[in-house]
Amino acid sequence: MHDDPQKREIINRRHFSFRLNLFFFITFALFSVLIVRLAILQFVEGPTLSAVGQDKGTRSVKLPPIRGNIYDSTNYPIAYSTSTQSLYFSIQPEPKLAVAKENARKMAAKLLEVFNDFGDPAKKMTVDDIIRQMDLDFSRNIISTPRRIKSGLTNNEIAYFMENRSSFKGIDIMEESVRNYDTNSIAVQLVGYLKKYKGVRETVDFYKEKTKEEDATLQYLAEEDVGMDGLEFMYQDILRGKNGLKTYPVNNAERIIGPMQITTPEKGSDIYLTINKNVQLSTETAIMDQLKKITKSTNKYERAVYAQTGFAVAMEVDTGKVVAMASMPDYDPNIWSGGSISQEDYENFSNILSNGTIRTVYGKYSEKERSEHPSSIVPLGSTMKPLSVLIGLNEKLFTTTEVYPDTGVFTFGKAGYERKIKNSQNKIYGNIDGAQAIEHSSNPFMAAMVGNRLVSRGSVKGKSSVEIWDDYMKQFGLGVLTGSGLPNELKGVIDYFDSAKRFSSQSALIFASFGQQGRYTTLQLAQYTAMLANHGKRMKPQFVNQIKDSDGNVVQAYTPVVLNEVKFKDEYWKEIETGMSKVSSQGFEGVDYSYRRKTGTSEQDVAKRTAENAVFIAYAPADKPKLAVAVVVPDGGFGSYGASPIARKIFDAYDQEIGLYGVPKKKTTDNANANGAK
Repeated sequence: MHDDPQKREIINRRHFSFRLNLFFFITFALFSVLIVRLAILQFVEGPTLSAVGQDKGTRSVKLPPIRGNIYDSTNYPIAYSTSTQSLYFSIQPEPKLAVAKENARKMAAKLLEVFNDFGDPAKKMTVDDIIRQMDLDFSRNIISTPRRIKSGLTNNEIAYFMENRSSFKGIDIMEESVRNYDTNSIAVQLVGYLKKYKGVRETVDFYKEKTKEEDATLQYLAEEDVGMDGLEFMYQDILRGKNGLKTYPVNNAERIIGPMQITTPEKGSDIYLTINKNVQLSTETAIMDQLKKITKSTNKYERAVYAQTGFAVAMEVDTGKVVAMASMPDYDPNIWSGGSISQEDYENFSNILSNGTIRTVYGKYSEKERSEHPSSIVPLGSTMKPLSVLIGLNEKLFTTTEVYPDTGVFTFGKAGYERKIKNSQNKIYGNIDGAQAIEHSSNPFMAAMVGNRLVSRGSVKGKSSVEIWDDYMKQFGLGVLTGSGLPNELKGVIDYFDSAKRFSSQSALIFASFGQQGRYTTLQLAQYTAMLANHGKRMKPQFVNQIKDSDGNVVQAYTPVVLNEVKFKDEYWKEIETGMSKVSSQGFEGVDYSYRRKTGTSEQDVAKRTAENAVFIAYAPADKPKLAVAVVVPDGGFGSYGASPIARKIFDAYDQEIGLYGVPKKKTTDNANANGAK
């Protein structure tokens, strides 16, 4: 049977129609997928791909910020930054290190020629200077670290090196911020110093955190100088500022193909300190002059042959502003130029790099010799006695009218094991009250009327006598941080708890009553003195009057802070003030202001001898206290001779510059001279 042609035609048309529809469907599906993919590329992945493309087509270089300045209270620059062009040298790798060093020495000779021909004569260098900066012995840097050879390049030097770059392998010129410190060395340990970020980012927790920073303007640069101690570290974030960015387009060959775009770095904020330059320098000079004097004095009461260091803090009574903080001897902070210190400088100054008014500092002794001398953290000695009398009165151990028969000795302990507490030079004072005990510095009074009676009374409300004593110490800032915020400040060393366990509570508190059961910092002592002056307000020591941004706007002003307050009866304060107004102190002869004071000679067993530390506290004027001063001279002997004269010069300097009665004395003198000249 033959196929019907008509039917076959119908079938063929149906197959063609199906294939055509299938083709259109597949085409539609493909176009739909393509459209969806394009939409994803444009709206979902587009921003990311655009950023990647932009990154491939541009390059960015971070521009370091200019560090903010540090000024004293009179706006005198103590630490300031300048923008400069510096020349760095990288030691070129060679199969043998000796060859690399020899090539570096040859490079030093070539650099010298350029410096002599095109450099600033005031910054003249020798070959030895250049080689020293190259650090070929790797005492400061590893071999791959670029060495800063010279800062402050002239335009002619820069032009020469840029034109002859191929002749100076390993040489690079970088714009950077250079930290300059006043050559008078003003409060150097308080201000602190800088180091390279690359050298501390893995060892200092504060800078470890900075490695996680995502904001490009806040990311630290490897060669950037950062604060490592004192106020430079404490205010690092405020002083630093923000990076700038230099962005430029490049092609596939990394060649610049368009104009650069520069975002200017943001300068850090400036800090204005409470430190007064002239008071500070007078304090530093007074300590060094006194050390020189007492080590050579022929007066047996004044002579202190072992004295090498001295520490002083001057703090305003009602504000907590620290106007002087001296840890002496000090050093020129410019030795840290370049963010590192030479081995020679480190050996010369390592013992005084720390701030001895808040931390442990020794004289320049060997490791073996250190055990033979006291550090900057010393017992308070008799400067504790005003507080001891306050405690005795407040705890009702005696009254303001009660007298004690001072026979020159107080004996305690079991029969056959008695211990005797004596006065200095075995003096006998007879019947004395609390004020007279302070005036004469009676050890037997403190031992009998305060330490022994506190123990004999026993516990109160579940607190032992030693715990009661400890509460008072901490309320007066002894054994706790001062609240200054300075990095690595110490709390001091408390001995009375350990002594109570090893010996007895009686022994611990008797010796504590005249300042022999705790060692404290000079800043703690100054804070305690201010509390005696202002009747119990523990002020936070502060070092910054205000902070201004780069436009001169005040971003932080000064506010006094009371950390805690102790309430005592007025008659108790009057009792200690009466005693403190009569204490004998050397160096204050002829003063035209009233003052209250207490001397101290604290004892420490070191090696095979007992060291005597000179300690002195005072505040003035007596009727309306303005300034509190604390001075510590380890191994300085009697406080009246070793430390008191230093305090006198500090008060005089403050009176001259700021005024104990509200008007600077130098202003009064200038006005008088001007009127006399008319």
